[in-house]
Amino acid sequence: MHESHPADSVVVDCDRCLVRSPSACGDCVVTFLLGAPPAGIEIDAEEMSALAVLSDAGLTPPLRLVTPLAGPETQAV
Repeated sequence: MHESHPADSVVVDCDRCLVRSPSACGDCVVTFLLGAPPAGIEIDAEEMSALAVLSDAGLTPPLRLVTPLAGPETQAV
């Protein structure tokens, strides 16, 4: 099970996702629930926890967001 903290939130900006492609977006919870990549949405900690439960149960795909960090590293959410 995933742990989250009440102050945690994720801003999903599909335009900044490093793995944005038909195959990655087609298997991402954002596209699964909204039908197409949005301009940007914010998912709070409770929503992230609920999405993790749905994904862990095999009911939805996981969030596939990968964003750049300051430097050559990347961060998968």
